[in-house]
Amino acid sequence: MSFRPNGGLTINDHSLGAMTMKLTATMMLTVDGVYQGPGGPDEDRRGGFDRGGWVAPHFDEETGRFVTAVFERADALLVGRRTWEIFEGYWPHHDEGDPVSHGINVLPKYVPSTMLTDPDWNTHVIDGDVEAAVRDLKAKPGRELQVHGSGDLLRWLLERDLVDELNLQVYPVVVGDGLRLFPERGQTHDLTLVESRSTPSGVTIQTYRPAGRATFGTAG
Repeated sequence: MSFRPNGGLTINDHSLGAMTMKLTATMMLTVDGVYQGPGGPDEDRRGGFDRGGWVAPHFDEETGRFVTAVFERADALLVGRRTWEIFEGYWPHHDEGDPVSHGINVLPKYVPSTMLTDPDWNTHVIDGDVEAAVRDLKAKPGRELQVHGSGDLLRWLLERDLVDELNLQVYPVVVGDGLRLFPERGQTHDLTLVESRSTPSGVTIQTYRPAGRATFGTAG
């Protein structure tokens, strides 16, 4: 299935009029920047990673309310192929009717991939010009086109200034291994802090707006 400009996109709020979709990204991170395998030991064992499941000890009610509020604003999901595979293997069997589990199952999912062919589960593959397709999606009326996980895709989107808002949930743990959101060398990004809070279990939730490339100088 190739990218279809009107494929499967459902707008939940008809009062939005001409408002176009904002691309927001939400990422769970450890203090040392790892995003791999937050949900469980077997979620993502790429590279022999055996330290998955680091979210569970610190996921409290306030963090849960934040995640729920994020999904309540979603009109479509944009995720990488690996994240899609993780989601597809879990969420269809765990739909409890809430905004997170049900939202992931019913929302249209857009996946940039040259390997994924003819998927179901309300999935639409972007197999051509990804940047043009994402810009086309953002130009549609709606609330949020959301990225969850998908570290490689998120970096790619940031490098092309396609992300409007970035939510980082930083969990109070250092795992010392695994895939990191930002590698040792990469593009620079300046960020404007919009909101910051911490939860009783020590999760810090920071919302940023990307503000172009970083600048450098000498501290006075």
